[in-house]
Amino acid sequence: MVAIVQPQGRCLFANAAFENVLGLSRRHVLKRDWFEWFVDAEVLRDTVAAVARNEFSTSRLDAEIKRPIGASGEPLQVHVIVNQMERSDATLVELIEVGQQTRLDREERTLDQVQANKELIRNLAHEIKNPLGGIRGAAQLLEMEVAASKGLTEYTQVIIREADRLQALVDRLLAPHRRPHVASDVNIHEVCERVRSLIVAEFPRGLAIERDYDTSIPDIRGDREQLIQAVLNIAHNAAQALAERIARGDARIMLRTRIARQVTLGKQRFRLALELHIEDNGPGIPESIRDRVFYPLVSGRDGGSGLGLTLAQTFVAQHQGTIECESEAGRTLFKITMPLA
Repeated sequence: MVAIVQPQGRCLFANAAFENVLGLSRRHVLKRDWFEWFVDAEVLRDTVAAVARNEFSTSRLDAEIKRPIGASGEPLQVHVIVNQMERSDATLVELIEVGQQTRLDREERTLDQVQANKELIRNLAHEIKNPLGGIRGAAQLLEMEVAASKGLTEYTQVIIREADRLQALVDRLLAPHRRPHVASDVNIHEVCERVRSLIVAEFPRGLAIERDYDTSIPDIRGDREQLIQAVLNIAHNAAQALAERIARGDARIMLRTRIARQVTLGKQRFRLALELHIEDNGPGIPESIRDRVFYPLVSGRDGGSGLGLTLAQTFVAQHQGTIECESEAGRTLFKITMPLA
């Protein structure tokens, strides 16, 4: 939210975001003393006056915007940044919702984490790959030397099988970095239906996959295979976590799509964004790993590789999107947000 304000309280300009918060027209906003929209506005008024007098080039403080008469809810907490302008009788005031600022900080940390994960995975995979090939080759040569002894051949076969298993893991680690990003127009509901069919084929009984689609959502520009893999990784994790409820016959996964407006992703503002919710009624993510579920090799399931969510996050980030997770006993929600326009 942005406004141009004079020290005496006259508002020369207020953008659409400020209008939307108040639920009033720009004409209505501009004709009143701007400071009247705030709770305990004296500190804010003094700050604007001080910046206008050139006592500071910029100043920051916290404030609360009053909700208009008849609206429900508490005052909106905002962080206020007051800056000088070329004209000496006015200041440029930027208002950032405290919750939005927290989310932006979290997104920035997430983007840093995605980049760190990519570097960690790539370096780790390459470090493993070379000695792994040597181990397998040596085991094959050893097997030829001890071919006459069945017992020793069994040992070499164990080495070869385990080397092959690790090689498959390395290939999975490197796969997102090898394959080019292929962009085309993608219908997100076709992606969801493909994932649904794959999950139903693997879990034909005891699991209901419900759909709540907003069919007005336009195609998204993206890599269809990457999006299928990202959604499948999350949905498949959910299905595996629902094992007990599947046995009882009351397991549920919900696929929900919505349009979000005026969304900030990675410090960039988008007019429209897609929200895809993947929600299950499972036991929830263990609290011990809840804050680390997107880290590589972190898994809450015995035998899990800990790569599914890491790869999902990587693929979504390549579409300028984010994944958020909320989890408690009986409900886990993954929310994918990606720009539409």
